Amino acid sequence: MSPEKSIWAYFNHFIMSNISYFLDEVDGYLYYLGGTYGAITLAGIAAASVYYYASRPIPEKPLVPLENQSPILEGPEQIHVSKFYKESKNGKFVSYITENVRTLYQTFREGAYVSNNGPCLGWRETLTSPYQWINYDEALLRAKNFGAGMLALGARPKQLIGIYSQNRPEWILYEQGCYCYSLVVVPLYDTLGPDACAFIIRQTEMSIVVVEDDPKAIMLLEKAPRTLKIMVAIKPIRQSTLDRARSHGIQVLSFIDVEKLGAKGTHPELPPNAEDLCTVCYTSGTTGNPKGVMLTHGNIVAGVCAVILQMGEHRIRASDVMISYLPLAHMFERCCENGMYYVGGCVGFYSGNIKELTNDLKMLKPTVMPTVPRLLNRVYDKIQNEISASSIKRALFNMAMKAKQKEIARGILRRNGCWDKLVFKKVHLAFGGNLRLMVVASAPLAGNVLTFMRCALGCLVFEGYGQTECTGAITLTVQGDYVPDHVGPPVSCNAIKLVDVPEMEYFANQNTGEVCVRGSNVFHGYYKDPEKTAEAIDTEGWHHTGDIGKWLPNGTLRIIDRRKHIFKLSQGEYIVPEKIENIYTLSQYVNQVYVYGESLKSCIIAVVVPDVDVLKQWAIDNNVRGTLSVLCNNHNVKELIMNDMLNWGKRSGLKSFEQVKDIYLHPDLFSVQNGLLTPTFKSKRPQLKSYFKPQLEDMYKHLD
Repeated sequence: MSPEKSIWAYFNHFIMSNISYFLDEVDGYLYYLGGTYGAITLAGIAAASVYYYASRPIPEKPLVPLENQSPILEGPEQIHVSKFYKESKNGKFVSYITENVRTLYQTFREGAYVSNNGPCLGWRETLTSPYQWINYDEALLRAKNFGAGMLALGARPKQLIGIYSQNRPEWILYEQGCYCYSLVVVPLYDTLGPDACAFIIRQTEMSIVVVEDDPKAIMLLEKAPRTLKIMVAIKPIRQSTLDRARSHGIQVLSFIDVEKLGAKGTHPELPPNAEDLCTVCYTSGTTGNPKGVMLTHGNIVAGVCAVILQMGEHRIRASDVMISYLPLAHMFERCCENGMYYVGGCVGFYSGNIKELTNDLKMLKPTVMPTVPRLLNRVYDKIQNEISASSIKRALFNMAMKAKQKEIARGILRRNGCWDKLVFKKVHLAFGGNLRLMVVASAPLAGNVLTFMRCALGCLVFEGYGQTECTGAITLTVQGDYVPDHVGPPVSCNAIKLVDVPEMEYFANQNTGEVCVRGSNVFHGYYKDPEKTAEAIDTEGWHHTGDIGKWLPNGTLRIIDRRKHIFKLSQGEYIVPEKIENIYTLSQYVNQVYVYGESLKSCIIAVVVPDVDVLKQWAIDNNVRGTLSVLCNNHNVKELIMNDMLNWGKRSGLKSFEQVKDIYLHPDLFSVQNGLLTPTFKSKRPQLKSYFKPQLEDMYKHLD
């Protein structure tokens, strides 16, 4: 039997054995594709109909009227607020849900109580071993001991303590240990690099840093400031690294040893208040040194509570299991995990290798998963590649998508229907098979990918927009709204307004402008940087995000641009195009260059105007004939220029995601006369984007 015939045989068998689901999926139509199908008796249809009406899925009502998702306060500023907090209309914001739970010290203990000392932190030793768990009470005891151990080593309340590690249980034990004694968490991460890490340690006068392993210890030792006195290693450290640390005057202890040291002491806990500094989270999204975002316990609890409220009846709960693989150094993951601990849920950490994430998901079987567009884009692309090889598979996929979209539009969420079992089963099993809630953030998610994930997973997929400066979430889509290409209404801990950006032709009275946020989740400034703080937060307390938004008629927000020419790629990495352009113009072959990228793409591209004299000389030397236009269309010329640009990028320290993956050679200069430069000879980026739209689209088409 041919593969395609075997598919049809399975398909017909499946339909006949699941007639009740099948009648539902195709709205009562009997299915056949050009052939005969088995006779179905009237009695069978009647029985199936009775079963269907007795067990049919019940649609869920939207949590808010979908045509009006965010009220507007009275006044000229058109301030949008949340519908999930009744006091929002009075200009107030959610700060907490329970009066006595207002810090992350208190949320963890609330979770321990709610869960009745249930499982808390999970990990596995090998890729074949099952998850093992630490319960809440054990986690609390170990965290207290670790915090007390840091005090025994000389730490004092409100001191800043660093951590440089992948996600693992010790990260949370360290974090909660800090909160036991009002210490401040400062995460470090790989993409900061040695110079930025040294800057952070120096600026915060950090004396203690927790490191995961030997390579991370070596990286910090490369440019270790004199303030660093103690490293606490989670994994064993080589003797050569210990010797190197000793030469820098740095003491290295194991994580377990610090716990034991704390267990011997008698340090009473010193819990923080809501107004106390909780974390300084350094962002590396712009040029120059990173900026330390100061967030209080109250900021983070407000953000967590607002998201829980916006999830309605689908909110996280004690029975939930969450997979942790996004970096804990960033606030999106930190908020998600602290939300889980608040409600008494448990968190299982991935194995540390992103290539084994599917293996981890199948073993853990999470019900909750925070994620980013890059992962979902890969899943979608893989499915598209599989179905493109067969017209049968493509037809089944399209039918399944159509049927599932109809269900979702009616408010039906499930993964036990005919199409789920026939077409989408492999997808939801790849995510563990138990997902009921997925939250997507960090970069825009393409509408077709979002719709596919909602159909394939049969669970709620929320898309949010936020910033570190606003403790994570600023907006979040609501259950019941399945229209893609927006990021939902405001969450209840903040209000949003748009302000004019005349130089980019965005105006608030046209429902477009820079997104500004005010509320209980807005940060308290950049650490030791009042000048940049004043640039970010105005005198009325509005944080100017730098993102350009557009209000849709139903009160949801769409992010459409970036005020400062900085943007994110789909994997969440920031791109500063001017910096890259300045490096590429060092190439002798490059006269002008326009670097371009999209938040839905994982790489950047460029339009390059070659240097006429240099290129002509190269053509003479290599016996290549033609006008400048002809040379620009020559494959060898393109390869020559692009390789030289990449070499300059490498020499100048550009990261791989900052290097262009394709270029278009253009023979004519950007100028004031053709509208591509300002009178001060700066690039007009919106105009360049519009002018080269066909070429940019063509480059991405060939890269996809």
